[in-house]
Amino acid sequence: MSRRTPALVAAAVLLPLALTACSTPDGDAAAGDRTPAKSDGFPYTVTNCGVTTTYQAPPKRVVTMNQHVTEIMLELGLTKSLVGTAYLDDQVLPKYAKDYASVPVIAKEYPSYEQILAAEPDFVYGGYGSAFTAGDGRGRETFGKSGIETRLNTESCTEGDQPMDTLYEEIREVGRTFGVADRAEAWIKQAKADNAATAKKLAGLKPVSVFVYDSGDKTAFTAGGEGIGNELIERAGGTNVFADLDKPFGDASWENVVARRPEVIVIYDYGATTVEQKKKRLLTDPALADVPAIKNERFAVMPLSDAVLGVRVPAAVDKLAAQLHPAATTP
Repeated sequence: MSRRTPALVAAAVLLPLALTACSTPDGDAAAGDRTPAKSDGFPYTVTNCGVTTTYQAPPKRVVTMNQHVTEIMLELGLTKSLVGTAYLDDQVLPKYAKDYASVPVIAKEYPSYEQILAAEPDFVYGGYGSAFTAGDGRGRETFGKSGIETRLNTESCTEGDQPMDTLYEEIREVGRTFGVADRAEAWIKQAKADNAATAKKLAGLKPVSVFVYDSGDKTAFTAGGEGIGNELIERAGGTNVFADLDKPFGDASWENVVARRPEVIVIYDYGATTVEQKKKRLLTDPALADVPAIKNERFAVMPLSDAVLGVRVPAAVDKLAAQLHPAATTP
């Protein structure tokens, strides 16, 4: 899949955001009929992924590319701002299904520049760096020349920060950009409470070693130490055996998988290759026979959309914790 090769992980584009006091304080759930009530927090200037933008008012016509940023918009009640969307990794959450169905899908994967322009957006929000690949005609500068602002989810351009804090800031900046800061802050407050509740359940437990299997045959495409995927593992009571890989995703040799002896293998579920097919590939590889996770057939499964910087993360931590430490997390 084209979303996350090393070149894509490195790509970066930006966007700005805006601040406002919103007269509707409810921020606890997605709702397509909630729109910004005020724009008195503008102009708002923000620097994101190295680009500084000043917003005079909230964007009104938005195209999203990649599922996790689409779900951020839906969670913040900004459905009516969406004039187009593209590229799901799997199904949107049931709570968003009705709102999502009201948004035109302009391409199954990445749309062309011309397809995006046809939606007449004033803002394009991309999830992975590949959303703004200049060679495909979708570079940020190209949009800028057409008067269209852009934002890239900050997981694609943030290094060295705490990914959960980066998530909170992503939600906060998007909320301020669209004049719904109160909804963003309400979401952040609940997310922090959910994370604290999971941490309490895991207090005192010994972490288990984890290898993430995203895809790959000759090498294993896996989660590195930079990014929300690694923090998900740590907050769920695990230790990523490839935490020394200094990027969110990367390739690891199977020899290193064997040498690092993971106790659990987390399989990312997405695309045409099923979880069962991935398990079969791992279980029938003679080179992996002595890996503890293989010997004990200890697998955990996560939808890919749970493992990227989006609104699913707090619940994903708790779900992964239940798979890594079932005895401790069962009510």
